[in-house]
Amino acid sequence: MTEELRVAVDRRPAGAILHTKGYINNVGGEEIANRAYELMDDGVKVILLNLKDTKIVNSIGISILIEIIEKMMEKGGRIAFCCLTPVIHKTFQIMGLANYATIYDSEDAALNDLNLKA
Repeated sequence: MTEELRVAVDRRPAGAILHTKGYINNVGGEEIANRAYELMDDGVKVILLNLKDTKIVNSIGISILIEIIEKMMEKGGRIAFCCLTPVIHKTFQIMGLANYATIYDSEDAALNDLNLKA
């Protein structure tokens, strides 16, 4: 059995980091979307999703992440990912997420590049 997804939000002056833990499926994807849309509605233009504690993303989860990326692009912002497992990284490349969102190996590299240092 896969664990229910939990999302922790870390607000920064220049954006936000979402730390996920668990399975990104329809329920988990919606949880991420709800948090991301709240941040976007609050004016956040840069969101980093740290998937260090996420080992599985299914096709519905991928489609929800694509919707989040599209909405952020419409608002003139950007979404990035970091700390992906090799399987999730390859899946994101195959599904095209890597074409619209930067993928970083580490959170530190992402924070430096996105100006999200606290």
